[in-house]
Amino acid sequence: MTAVKNLHDSTGGQALWNAVSDFQFTAWRRVAAVLLTAVPSIALAQLPPPESAGPPSPVPPSVPVPAPGQTTGLARWLNPSTAPFIPVPEVATDPNSGTTLGVLPTWLRTDENHDIDRIIAPDILHNPYFGYGMHVRLYEYPSEDQQWSVVAQIKEHVERGFDGEYQIGRARRDRWSFTGGLIYDRDGTPRFFGTGNKTPESSQTSYTAAQQVARAQIGLNISRIWQLTYTVRARSVDVLPGTLPGIESIEQRFPHITGLGTDRELLQRLSITYDTRDDLTIPSHGTQWVAYGGLASRGGLLNDSLYSEAGVDGRGFWPLRQDTILAVHLALRYLLHTNDAPFWALSSIGGGRSNIGAEQPLRGFGAGRFTDRDSFSMTVELRHKLLSFDALSTHVDIEVTPFVDAGRVFGRSGTVPFTQLHPVGGIGFRGIARPFVVGYVDVGYGSEGSAVFTGIGYPF
Repeated sequence: MTAVKNLHDSTGGQALWNAVSDFQFTAWRRVAAVLLTAVPSIALAQLPPPESAGPPSPVPPSVPVPAPGQTTGLARWLNPSTAPFIPVPEVATDPNSGTTLGVLPTWLRTDENHDIDRIIAPDILHNPYFGYGMHVRLYEYPSEDQQWSVVAQIKEHVERGFDGEYQIGRARRDRWSFTGGLIYDRDGTPRFFGTGNKTPESSQTSYTAAQQVARAQIGLNISRIWQLTYTVRARSVDVLPGTLPGIESIEQRFPHITGLGTDRELLQRLSITYDTRDDLTIPSHGTQWVAYGGLASRGGLLNDSLYSEAGVDGRGFWPLRQDTILAVHLALRYLLHTNDAPFWALSSIGGGRSNIGAEQPLRGFGAGRFTDRDSFSMTVELRHKLLSFDALSTHVDIEVTPFVDAGRVFGRSGTVPFTQLHPVGGIGFRGIARPFVVGYVDVGYGSEGSAVFTGIGYPF
């Protein structure tokens, strides 16, 4: 299960997949605009012209004459370099939520260095399962060290949510770092296939997950490379019957699975991080290793009355050439002890993103496709910069990224995690506006067919 639906991930996959078939430079500029806007929460638009210094000179009334080469009229709105905002069409395909159609008008503000410091990206959309709806998104990037965001959404049926996050001390230059967030999410798309590494596709069920989450992370920066982190997360999850037509509801096929109804979790986790990456958002070399252990309880005390966990998460980046980076990720999580832990607290693989200590990517399957006590995941990507140019008030890089994912879940700690893996191959396309913004579209193919994922930030 995806216990916390990523409200930043929503739209843009199929449109981008169709667009990238044309490799002419002009077409790539349009693809860049869509990559940086249509994928969740990404918005690039032209700033208004700067105010001129000194008093304006009197000019007799006249019909404005465009400068040579300047676009006007409808062409100005269709050109991402000159549009006041970009009305990007949304055509999103997701393995769990179906096809979403809509429009995403987006605005961008850049600073004097042409770095993005604000994104505003509302949308209006229609989903066949949940009807018409809208998102409101605001992202602020005051500095490399500080960021915050607010995302809210509502649809006609079932789904609504709020996600607010604040980060300070990201660069770890001072003694302390802090991240805090609040989430309310009512999600009608999760799937459950049972527990185990070989659950058949035919056992698919759906459910509605309504949850409230409060989380805080306090980091003691021993140095720029080493950090000791304490994480606390309070979560209440209500698992309700599914509403998707043609898919059996979870309580019908799995009436005795632990986690139906309302359950609560207080997770306290301690982790040690070794990080030599040259950049937190767009790394080109270096490694990050995170080793962690945690206790989860129902009663709010420091104990393992729900479960205890331990794991390691590592990622490395090696430049092969000036425009090509080899990126590798692996994650291993064990639940050392469980006491009637709900199914949504178990380890899982599936979907398009890595979350340390939580779900891991397997981009040929929907989120939470395989679930059990323990999990292993590995990914290899070749991030190749195809072209680079100035557009949309900033500098844009386009990356093409072939990738391979592999992973499994297992219920016994003695299991060799590198056997009976589920392999996935695919290709990704990324639009990058340094220093803070990455929009991605990943298309993966596994044993159950293809899947398309979009989002902001690299998948790991």
